[in-house]
Amino acid sequence: MNFGKISQAYEDIERQSLTDADDPHMVVSVLFKELLKSMTLFVENTDLKNGGDLDTKSKHFARSLTIIYGLQSSLDFEKGGPIAENLFQLYEFARQKMIDDLGKGKAEDTPLAINLLADIKSAWDEIGKDDDEEQ
Repeated sequence: MNFGKISQAYEDIERQSLTDADDPHMVVSVLFKELLKSMTLFVENTDLKNGGDLDTKSKHFARSLTIIYGLQSSLDFEKGGPIAENLFQLYEFARQKMIDDLGKGKAEDTPLAINLLADIKSAWDEIGKDDDEEQ
């Protein structure tokens, strides 16, 4: 195994991540992507009686809640007004559904939250395309 090449690859990824962090739109887009991924893994592993994995469920539950908190914390209610308020409520809805499903041991409502967040991510990505075209 060539550890030099592996190390270089990690450095390149880190450098790219730092570059992307300068673009707030890209940061939110990545957060959405990672949130949807973690929520899906949570759903797939929630039911421990039917093949779910406790470690994966726990990891992605915590990760999802952390990302949701980050998205909620990044909202600017003064500039965003009703849109920011609606997004906060949507994030809160997703958070609550995950907590409810964790307690039930079944993913009943989290898939709905995933679908709603996926719609928001699609809209967010479209906004990003419009911004790129203007520049």
